[in-house]
Amino acid sequence: MTLSGIAKQFRSGILDNNPVLIQLLGMCPTLATTTSVANAIGMGLAATAVLTCSNILISLLRKFIPKQVRIAVFIVIISGFVTAVELLMKAYFFELYGALGLFIPLIVVNCIILARAEAFASKNPVLPSAIDGLASGIGFTSALVVIASVRELLGNGTFLGLEVLGKNYPDAVVFILPAGAFLTLGFIVALVQMLKNKADNKKCEKEAVAEALEKAATAAGEEVQA
Repeated sequence: MTLSGIAKQFRSGILDNNPVLIQLLGMCPTLATTTSVANAIGMGLAATAVLTCSNILISLLRKFIPKQVRIAVFIVIISGFVTAVELLMKAYFFELYGALGLFIPLIVVNCIILARAEAFASKNPVLPSAIDGLASGIGFTSALVVIASVRELLGNGTFLGLEVLGKNYPDAVVFILPAGAFLTLGFIVALVQMLKNKADNKKCEKEAVAEALEKAATAAGEEVQA
């Protein structure tokens, strides 16, 4: 696998096909765990670990898993890694584990992880599958952190628990509530789509100009030959 191929996979997972901001997957943990940046990082890292490890194992076993029961097998594999992550968090990051609560076990049925297992890991070799899992996990984590940063900053005036906007900042509590999660997500998704559309339009314009120049050069060459 070439470096350009690896870079393309990372760009796809983090930017072009971001699981949250582009594909709108994993909305439940996205809305529920982004009340603070610390929670978002914890949830993102846990999901990334499960996503990468499950992709690797599913890729290794892809030729031995019967198609008829593949989804059930995927869930069993994912649940094993989720259990390991849950036990590690309970042992070493108990406060974070308590804050995330039920959403750690629910990683088992996270549609992002199941989607990458079904669409990519079950059909590709180990290295591309590992990179795909890592890239998608980083994309998921980055989206959570961006949303949580806005919510924590506007809702509490803090970032990672540190006071940023001063003691006199009038907390906009709505951003910590579920309504604030939907508002923040909606605005960020709209902004991302606007930037993506602008980039796509510029790309189309460049391609059109290049095509026109190529045609003009071809026509000029034919005239010279004539």
